[in-house]
Amino acid sequence: MANPVLESLPRGAPLQGSRGETCRMFESDLLEKFSRIHPSTPFLAWIPVTLFFLGRCWRRHDLGALNIAALFLSGMLAWTFAEYLLHRYVFHWTNATPWGRRIHFLLHGVHHDYPSDKDRLVMPLLTSVPLAVIFYSLFTFTLGRSIGEAAFAGFIVGYLFYDGTHYYVHHFIPATRWGKFLRRHHLTHHHADHAGGFGVSTPLWDLVLQTMPAKKK
Repeated sequence: MANPVLESLPRGAPLQGSRGETCRMFESDLLEKFSRIHPSTPFLAWIPVTLFFLGRCWRRHDLGALNIAALFLSGMLAWTFAEYLLHRYVFHWTNATPWGRRIHFLLHGVHHDYPSDKDRLVMPLLTSVPLAVIFYSLFTFTLGRSIGEAAFAGFIVGYLFYDGTHYYVHHFIPATRWGKFLRRHHLTHHHADHAGGFGVSTPLWDLVLQTMPAKKK
């Protein structure tokens, strides 16, 4: 049976790798290059940004260590909710039109079709940078610069936990009970229940909003 998602790829898009674990997403070589990313890249790019904002909060905003820590943790919690909403309502958005299928494939369908593609398990900078600008603007506009930047620093670290967890559960067998649970939670979403299990770094919002994945599906 033909796969409508694969039919929306550029004509002649070749599968790469000996086991068909990846595919070509774009006809443009430049876009194709930017669709792939080494798993260390988000950490190399965003940890300095986090330290910059934390340093500025400490030096210029005079919030105090406890206030910065509380805002930082609040930002991490905010990321877990954003992670859930993005995964559920943006990445899993579908539309029956050819353009709708194409957009879904580019956003997330490619990951479900090729879950072992090691070059596409963390968010490329082409996506994370615009999202960071949007969320930074939301934080600072609603909370003010001093409070917003402290919370945004935590938001970035929450995102890094998400990317790191996502890569880890796809490529390693965890040794801890918590790690095994997160891996089972995410892989159940992949292979048994696409309508549940939208949290990757934590099942918190799946529990709260009753979308825990069901193996029987």
